[in-house]
Parts: sequence; C-alpha cells; structure tokens
Amino acid sequence: MSLGSLEIEILNSVWKLQSIDEDMNISVKDIVDDMAENGLERAYTTVKTVMDRLSSKELLVRYRAGKKFFYKTVMDKNEMAVAAIKEISSQFFEGDDRRMLQFIEAECLDLV
Repeated sequence: MSLGSLEIEILNSVWKLQSIDEDMNISVKDIVDDMAENGLERAYTTVKTVMDRLSSKELLVRYRAGKKFFYKTVMDKNEMAVAAIKEISSQFFEGDDRRMLQFIEAECLDLV
C-alpha cells in the first residue's frame, strides 16, 4: 500500500473530520476547506481525483446521499499504521518483526 503525500494529507483530513463527528458526511469540499485551514491549498478537482483514487484502492468508501457524493475511511489511523508497518516488515525483513525492531533501534532512533 504505497501512498503519496497528497493521499496521506487527504486521509489525515478525513480522519480529523471523522474524529470531530463520526457520522459526518464528508464531501470533497470539506476536505479542500480543511486542508486550506492547514495551509495546503489544492484545487477541488485535484482533491476529488485523489479521493476517487483512494476509493479505488479501497481506503475510502464513496457513497451517494441525494445528489452529492461523500466519503468515509475504511480503517482508522491506527489500523492503517499497523497495516503499513506489517507491509514494511514483510517487504524488508521477511516478516521478522524482531529483526525490524532491532534495525529501528540501531539505525533510526538517533534520528529522533
């Protein structure tokens, strides 16, 4: 599950809005507005295209209510983080979590 930076920003906005109101119908405009509040100006059409791509990747669910489309995440942020960590473990450490943790301790902790 490889995600680009705009895909991650959009998911973060959806998670943020869902944390405020889990029953909220989240539109593309809601995401554009939320991202703009955080200093990320993006065109509506760009955000819509990326949200539809996230829907195709089955990370967002797109549904219709009336004449508008809305989106929800399939996984919460923690679930997605776990899935990403497991993918990295599988790709680089043959699924050996201990070896991955040893690598992180040896190579990455000094970056913090």
